[in-house]
Amino acid sequence: QVQLVESGGGLVQAGGSLRLSCAASGRTFSSSAMGWFRQPPGKERDFVATINWSGGITYYADSVKGRFIISRDNAKNTVYLQMNSLKPEDTAVYYCAAARAGYGSTLRIQYDYWGQGTQVTVSS
Repeated sequence: QVQLVESGGGLVQAGGSLRLSCAASGRTFSSSAMGWFRQPPGKERDFVATINWSGGITYYADSVKGRFIISRDNAKNTVYLQMNSLKPEDTAVYYCAAARAGYGSTLRIQYDYWGQGTQVTVSS
């Protein structure tokens, strides 16, 4: 079992930055790929970024590439999402997720555990 708790969301002006954190409990964190997804109001939950078990491989949605950075600290059982140059269209509830496999995926079905989400609102 893995439990995930996100933090760091909030209200920010366009062009600003936020760093989301996701603290994980459970012995399998360091062997699991992690992902960030987001769900805008009235829309589906979409892939944002993923990182493999070691942190050596990352992958991003085109909409955030060059602006967001995913990273992890296995010693702290934490994964991060640094969000820069934020836009109003980045407004969403952001969820972190843990995969059973060590390699990342863009597909929600590949993730077994989910956090409760943290709200990010970007004002224009």
